[in-house]
Formats: sequence, structure tokens, C-alpha cells
Amino acid sequence: MMLYTTLNRIKKCGPCGTARDDDYGFRKLLNYLSKTKSDDEQLSFKTILESNGLDDAIWCLRSVDGYDLEIRLFAVACARRVEHLDPTGQAKKTNDVSERFAHGLATIYELNYSRAAASLDASLDASLAASRAASRAASLDASLAASRAASRAASRAASLDASRAASRAASLDAQREDFIKMFCTDDDVNEQI
Repeated sequence: MMLYTTLNRIKKCGPCGTARDDDYGFRKLLNYLSKTKSDDEQLSFKTILESNGLDDAIWCLRSVDGYDLEIRLFAVACARRVEHLDPTGQAKKTNDVSERFAHGLATIYELNYSRAAASLDASLDASLAASRAASRAASLDASLAASRAASRAASRAASLDASRAASRAASLDAQREDFIKMFCTDDDVNEQI
């Protein structure tokens, strides 16, 4: 699916760079589009990704309505990329519950219980941080936070030694590929927000 939003919808969400900082966030996107102010012209997430990168594209997902399931599943997919770093296995369990919850197959009680169990086992382990963020996918903003946390968790985990650097790069590349596959692929039907 090709997902779209508008500059006005993004601006309503309070993006960074709405002031005079030309290289940051919203202003960077305006410059890329050769615009001086926001408007209601359709804007693809592919364009946002090309202009501002993955972190900003993920942040902009909060400007769309009606795609909560897809956004939550993307967040879980991001957390799954680092769940193998958790030696306790709690990250996988929490991601499983988060995914079932997204499909309406788990209750909020199960989701909260899974998150609490992950909190008990949590230390500075990066994969658990990503898993907890994914379990908070009961709200859309938390889903976005989970995908960003997974990216940051992969980054923190990779900084531990050089052998993990390749894993981090592969994880971020895979996350970008997942984002493109889920939100930036042309279909015959034009999906509009």
C-alpha cells in the first residue's frame, strides 16, 4: 500500500523544525518539497522517507487515521528484529502478545501482564526495552515509540562490540525495508488519507 498524509496533518501533530531550523524535521521536509508553508496536498510516505529518513517517516505515521493495525504490526516487526538479544525469552513472549492484541486476539489485561513481566526481567538489555515499547502498542503513539525504541535498542546493542555493528546495520536496513513494504509500495488502488 502507498500511504499518504498532508503537511497540514503532520503540522497538527507538532513536529520538530516548525521554526527557522532549516535542517531539522518539518522545515527539512518543506525545503525538500520546495514549499514555504504547509498545505493539504497529498504527500506520500515514500517522499517523507526520501527527504527526512526513517525516524521522521515513522514519526509522521501519527498523522494518519485508519491504519492502526498496520502501524502496530510494523512496531512489533521492529521489536522482533532485536528480540533474539534477550536471553530470558520475555521479549519474544511480549511481542507475541502484542501481535495477538493488534489482531484482537489478546485482551488489554494480557498485554499489560506481559508488559509487567517484561518489566520484572528488564535491566539495561536493549531488546527488552524494545519489547516493552512494542507491548505498549495499545495506543498508536506507543506503537510508533516501539518502532523507534527497537531502532534505538538495536543501535545500543550494536555499540557493545564490532561484531554487532553488522547486525545493527542489517536490522536498520530490514526495518527500512519493512517500512517501504508496508507503507511505500505502489498498488493498483490509490490509498488516500
